[in-house]
Amino acid sequence: MDWGQILDTAAGELLSPVTAAYALAAIGIGVHFGYAGLLNFGQAGFMAIGAYGFVVPTLLFDFPVWAAFLTSIAASVLFAFLLGIPTLRLRADYLAIVTIASAEIVRYVVSTTGLTDVTGGAAGLSGFNGSFTALNPFADGIYGFGPWTFTANQLWIRVVGWSLVAIASVLVYLLMRSPWGRVVKGIREDEDAVRSLGKNVYAYKMQALVLGGVFGSLAGVIYVLPRAVQPANYGTTLTFFIWTMLLLGGAATIWGPIVGAMIFATLLTLSDGILRGLISADIITFISGTQAGQIRFMIIGAVLMLLVIFRPQGIFGNKKELSFNV
Repeated sequence: MDWGQILDTAAGELLSPVTAAYALAAIGIGVHFGYAGLLNFGQAGFMAIGAYGFVVPTLLFDFPVWAAFLTSIAASVLFAFLLGIPTLRLRADYLAIVTIASAEIVRYVVSTTGLTDVTGGAAGLSGFNGSFTALNPFADGIYGFGPWTFTANQLWIRVVGWSLVAIASVLVYLLMRSPWGRVVKGIREDEDAVRSLGKNVYAYKMQALVLGGVFGSLAGVIYVLPRAVQPANYGTTLTFFIWTMLLLGGAATIWGPIVGAMIFATLLTLSDGILRGLISADIITFISGTQAGQIRFMIIGAVLMLLVIFRPQGIFGNKKELSFNV
């Protein structure tokens, strides 16, 4: 087993664009669930909307990068309104049912053969990041050190991804310490009490849903910039990954989604590398390499169960403010 290679690969995930996308999507769910008490189980749908909202205009209409980003955001806002208008006046579990179903509908729609010319069907789309790469301000070369060694293009994607994470975190920090944020947190605790004070609870919920959805759509853009867009990547598993990251770090916190995403991505890669190394060294003989991918999810699940038992508010969470049962 090459322990050095395994550890380097796992450490590299700390700053990968995928981890940045996870963190951004987890910040979005943090706005929904941690601060507003909205059960959104369809964040993968927002990510898919954001990804296709960026890629399709770029390929079909040759949109510049800034216009493609705006299209992605506009698509996520429209998607949030479609989800929120019929559900936000009802109990929270209705939103959970609608969001998880809507995310699956989005995935099946973009996979259909009737839209192959637009969405690429089940094969997805590629070759769309040329205009983004052309904006790279870094000269060709190798940057960084150790496991964090990148080419100019790899560094550019990471700078953009983690800059969006930083901007989203600062925005959430400021909003949640504003009058708007205090109203949203009051809705999380007791929306009837907030309604009795003359606040439009429905409007505040919709605003929180839109804001978290926009973060999810931007996460979808960062998620696909280093790779092709494939609808299979936007299943319910992706949403549950993001929920795990949020709950791991702490739902109603600023640092929780970011650190939770980093820990989850690193543990996932590390456990996979260790298992495959043990299998290739014939130390573990009762499972195959293909089964290792499922075993690592069992390990992560066991860690999450221990977290629920011993620290239900997450790593950074305040138990007095928020636990798993909002």
